[in-house]
Amino acid sequence: MEENDNGGGQPPTEMKIHQLIADLNNPSVNTRHQAVRTLGAIGKPAVEPLIRELEGAPDNDHRWYAAVALSGIGAAAVEPLISAMKVHKDTEFRRYAAAALGNIGIPAIEHIIDAMASDDRQMRGFLSGALCRIGKPAVEPLSRRLKDADDIIRSCVTLTLWQMGETGIPAIVDEVQEEE
Repeated sequence: MEENDNGGGQPPTEMKIHQLIADLNNPSVNTRHQAVRTLGAIGKPAVEPLIRELEGAPDNDHRWYAAVALSGIGAAAVEPLISAMKVHKDTEFRRYAAAALGNIGIPAIEHIIDAMASDDRQMRGFLSGALCRIGKPAVEPLSRRLKDADDIIRSCVTLTLWQMGETGIPAIVDEVQEEE
């Protein structure tokens, strides 16, 4: 059992984590919101159980609460989420995992870009969507990768910046102008 990542208190027990995950399905919205906040505060020990919940969720409501809890954990959830996306091909799982990554924001950017080297088009699309969700903070890291040695990453970066519209297109224009 790991210590709580929130700086103190009692270490979370597996039973407590599982009870909180069960509370994500409670009819009371207040109970679900409290479970999301508490799981986020528990941090890393809750990541794998939440990913399992996201994988096995019976509907998108359940997926949504698991994804929100994962995004509340932050950086500790990034690599496990990306690893799970590589293994689990279910579209809904990937959609909600990518939404969690997008909500995590800045700590996820470089990991997401690196994961775009995959041959899996669907996964790359969801990762691109996560970067678009992050928005402006992702533009500079994406722009640095416009000259990446990996063709797939270069292509994904360009398409992602393009999808960002007014936020990302200037970076592509600057790159083209530099080449001329």
